Amino acid sequence: MAGLEENPFADPMQADPFTDPAVKKATTTNGPKGLEDYNPFADEGNKPTMQVRGAANPPQYAGTGQPAVMQATVQDPTPPPVYKPTGQQTVTVNTSELQKRQEELERKAQELERREAELKQQPYNARTNNWPPLPSWFPFGPCFYQDINVDIALEFQRIVRFLYFLWMYHTLILAVNILGTLALFIEFGYGSTFGLSLLYFILFTPSSYICWFRPVYKAFRSDSSFNFFVFFFVFFFQLVVTSVHAIGIDNLGTCGFINGLKIISKGTAAGYTVGAIVLLIALALASAAVCDFLLLAKVHRIYRSTGASFAKAQEEFTKGVMKNEHVQNAASEAATAAVRSQVNQASGGRF
Repeated sequence: MAGLEENPFADPMQADPFTDPAVKKATTTNGPKGLEDYNPFADEGNKPTMQVRGAANPPQYAGTGQPAVMQATVQDPTPPPVYKPTGQQTVTVNTSELQKRQEELERKAQELERREAELKQQPYNARTNNWPPLPSWFPFGPCFYQDINVDIALEFQRIVRFLYFLWMYHTLILAVNILGTLALFIEFGYGSTFGLSLLYFILFTPSSYICWFRPVYKAFRSDSSFNFFVFFFVFFFQLVVTSVHAIGIDNLGTCGFINGLKIISKGTAAGYTVGAIVLLIALALASAAVCDFLLLAKVHRIYRSTGASFAKAQEEFTKGVMKNEHVQNAASEAATAAVRSQVNQASGGRF
């Protein structure tokens, strides 16, 4: 049986590997133990203990026994490179910039000279009249100052502009009315109607502006109850007159519905043409009367919302009259004359 355990294919000249001295040394050396050789109950008292370094046991310098201290290092940031233009670029930039500044200073100096000249020509803080906008060659100058954007409060500018446009509309109707009455005069001999239409245009155009638009303008400008009452009185009269003119009674100087229908009833070609023109003017007068009524009601509503009253209007009128220089002079002269008469009566006519 010993012969069966031998390897028939082994080299008889080769030695046993386990008899090699290197192999024997490797097998007898104490290497690291694996998990199968680990004994947790073995005596570890002779093993050195490791110290944990931390806040309670800081690291120490070798040979000094002092704790190690880390020194903070501060490094200055590196400044960015400074751009240094060449001499030619610097001269070009400075020259162009100086030229621009010089031109700007010259413009400002010219503007200041112009404003100084205007101030010398006009009195200080004076508002020159700008209405009616007449040309410079006209022999008469403007009589009033009017600027709705400056004088009138923002919430009342719209209604004041409507009133101004309404006044212009009345003026335009009166001008067109002259053409209609001229056609009546040429075709049918309405001479008195044509003459009155000229008188209405010359008289009503400036008087309507002065008598009802200027009062309402000043009323909204200074919240004057007296000017509101003047506007209500005159503008109501304007409403009545415009309504009567729209009716078109004969010989009243306007083209109305009655005149137009009467001319159309003649049945002629000229009658139809002139009658149509007269009826169009009558419609314009009627629309003007409707606008008068609506704006009168609107202004009255605004007036009532401001808390104005007739007593306030009387007070304003009294103050305005007493502040008038002519009224003051007349009152002083009357008082002087009354005192002299009383003194003469008391002295028996000696003085």
